[in-house]
Amino acid sequence: MTALLAIALSLVAVAAPVVVFTDDPLRQSMVLGVYGLLLTSLFFILQAPDVALSMLAVSSVLLPVLVLLALARIRHLQADEEDEE
Repeated sequence: MTALLAIALSLVAVAAPVVVFTDDPLRQSMVLGVYGLLLTSLFFILQAPDVALSMLAVSSVLLPVLVLLALARIRHLQADEEDEE
């Protein structure tokens, strides 16, 4: 096992519980994006560029953006409900 692979595996192992134990959904989406980048680099180190590319697109970009859009929509709907009352 090379040093680069050991570092990448260690970073992924440390970042996974951080994603799980983050309470705020906004922060969790940001941490999830960083975790996706770590997984992308791990897959690239493991010589799986196709998996790394799909991981980059889905886990690092699309999923955090969708969560942020959902949170914005929920906050907008809550603000509208408060305005009606």
